[in-house]
Amino acid sequence: MKSMHFTQEKDLSWAEWEDYSEDQLYMDCVAGIIDHPVFLSMDNFMQHGDTTCKVHCIKVSYMSYCICRRLGWDYREVARAGLLHDLFLYDWHTHAKETGERFHGFTHPRTALNNAVKHFELTEKEKDMILRHMWPLTPVPPKSREGMVIVYSDKVCGMAETVARFKRWILFCFGWKSAA
Repeated sequence: MKSMHFTQEKDLSWAEWEDYSEDQLYMDCVAGIIDHPVFLSMDNFMQHGDTTCKVHCIKVSYMSYCICRRLGWDYREVARAGLLHDLFLYDWHTHAKETGERFHGFTHPRTALNNAVKHFELTEKEKDMILRHMWPLTPVPPKSREGMVIVYSDKVCGMAETVARFKRWILFCFGWKSAA
């Protein structure tokens, strides 16, 4: 009987092994955002599992860009809106306790949009994609098919980030792998 062997290798998502920074067209689409100090500050806030808001937004942005580019849809605006969709700039894990605002899932799209328009020039379509990215949790869906791609990408990336951390925790609890 063969014994089970678990290695110390990190569980990587497609967005981590797909080097978005090597995709010059993508980098052209997000120029002025991806290296902006306000966007970079999202590394200070955790999103899902052990993924920061910045990394999560890059994953959502790049996944959305790849989907829209393959389908011949507007990949530039979806890439930009994807980067900014969670620009709420606070730790949502402690936000309710600190402020009394208990509905982050419903309110953060408006906060992200307000922050985005303070720092970046956005089209109406980009604004709508940011504001409506939590559909169906929020009642009004995005107006564009690209906006629906962000909804999809956000859910897929969020689930993958959460499951990856849970998987590492389970493996650690059973002594099969380090929790790193």
